[in-house]
Amino acid sequence: MNLTITGHHVEVTPAIREYVNTKLDRVIRHFDNVTSVAVILSVEKLKQKAEVTLHVRGKDIYVESDDADMYAAIDSMADKLDRQVLKYKQKNFDHGHDTLKHQPTEL
Repeated sequence: MNLTITGHHVEVTPAIREYVNTKLDRVIRHFDNVTSVAVILSVEKLKQKAEVTLHVRGKDIYVESDDADMYAAIDSMADKLDRQVLKYKQKNFDHGHDTLKHQPTEL
């Protein structure tokens, strides 16, 4: 998995880099088919913004979040991304039907 963290009008310190990495490890633990992750942290006047694009096989998942604090924006982004990954995983692996082996037999 490739992890890219960039900052627009903000310096990405080692503390922020480690914080983002720990938050994304929690999300990636659910789904191991992640090929790359791109995180963009930016500042626009009084708004701190965190964006992430997660590349999985067959789909790109994009989430953005903004808040007055950068760490709060990263927390919100990680929560949204976690929900999206679980939704994608459920949709991808649940085909909505059972096998014939598990069907009740009628006599």
